[in-house]
This record gives sequence, C-alpha cells and structure tokens, in this order.
Amino acid sequence: MLITDTHAHIYSELFDNDRNDMMQRALNAGVKRFFVPAIDSSYTQAMFDIENQFPENVFLMMGLHPTHVKENYQEELALVKKWLDSRKFYGVGEIGIDLYWDKSRLQQQQDAFKQQLEWAKEKEFPAIIHIRDSFDEVFEVLDDVRDERLFGIFHCFTGTFEQAKKALSYNMKLGIGGVVTFKNGKIDQFLNEIPIQELVIESDAPYLAPAPHRGKRNESSYLPLIISKLAKLYQLTENEIATITTNNSRDVFRI
Repeated sequence: MLITDTHAHIYSELFDNDRNDMMQRALNAGVKRFFVPAIDSSYTQAMFDIENQFPENVFLMMGLHPTHVKENYQEELALVKKWLDSRKFYGVGEIGIDLYWDKSRLQQQQDAFKQQLEWAKEKEFPAIIHIRDSFDEVFEVLDDVRDERLFGIFHCFTGTFEQAKKALSYNMKLGIGGVVTFKNGKIDQFLNEIPIQELVIESDAPYLAPAPHRGKRNESSYLPLIISKLAKLYQLTENEIATITTNNSRDVFRI
C-alpha cells in the first residue's frame, strides 16, 4: 500500500530520541508521503532538517498555529510570509482558531487566520485548518474570504455531520485521524455518509494516537489502524482506502 500522511509533526521534540527509527517504521508500514505543517518560527529549522534528511518523502507547509498566536503574532506572520515568498512549500498551515485553551485572543487568532487564508489563495496553496471549540468562528472567517481559489483540508475533523457538510461546501476535504477509532469519537457514526473522495488520512503525530495506542505518543506507522477502520465503515479493502485517500491528497497538494 502507498499511504499518505497529510498531517504529521515529525520534527517534534517528542521524536528527538528515535526519529530515524520512527520514520523507518512508517516507511515499512507503507507511509511514503508526509505532509508536515508548521507551528511557529521556533520549529522552522527542525522542519528544514527533516526535509533534508528525507527529501523524497517529506513535503513542508508554512503557517502560524492558532495556539501560538501570542503578543508577537505580527512578527511571526511576517516570518511566515517571508518564507512563503522565498522557497517551495505545499500548503499554508496549520492555521485556524483554537478556543479550547485560551479565548482571550480570539480577535488576534481571527486576524492571523484571515491573513494566512489570503496568502493561501494568492499562492494557490491549500489551507490546512485547525479547529478546536471554534466551528462557528472558523466558518465566519471562511464566509468572509471564500472564493474559487479557496481549498484545503479541515485537519483532524471531529465535528457533526452537519458541520462536515458545511466544511465540504468551502471546497475542503476532511482530515481523518485517530479519533475515528475512539469509542466515543462519534464521527464513525456518520462518516460513511460522506463520499470517500472527500477524505484524506492523517496521523497528527505525535498527538491523537489511534486505538489501541490512545493516550500514547502517536506516529505515522499507526495509519494502517485508521485505514482498517475506514475500510470497515466504507466496506472497501484497506488497499482501496489507501489508494483513494492518497489520490485525494494529490488533488489537494497537487503532487
């Protein structure tokens, strides 16, 4: 199987002690394409390092994560724009709104999100959107900026069926990760009502490990567990799920 991980923080310090082994396990499991989102400028060099180490497999994105929208967010956004203008990337992300940890910076998060969406449209890049406790706020921003150039992925989708349909209306695909394997994840109750052509798979490593690894460090080699769950939901083979979701990722990232 050729598996594509559309969202993995493989540069995370949580992999510092065994990164090469972690990557080899993923490659052995069939994961050959890793799309790597940014967090903030403190991780930029680590991203470049992992790209240099695995140039045939790693595809970088650039953006400012909503939980890292701090007092200096304008400076961080200037660095995002500088990098987007100066080298090759494959998406703008991860960006969005997160109200789980801190509601006090909603306005700043909205500002950063909107600006980065505009850059994604200008560059004709997919927008990789992070949502946590913020569907209404994210939809409000998307309504302001939507046009035919807007497309991307709703990363780690955990919403309702109605929110899924709304997300798809923005020319987005749904990023499906470990939550689909959770007993209380809920999305497995309706996901097969969404066409499989609208889904991509992701690890979000090192976060959100699928069952039976829930609560532990996640890694891309666990993606076959997500594929197995989707195969049951859609009554397809695991190879068909891997092939279709990889082709869907090609539609998004154009590679």
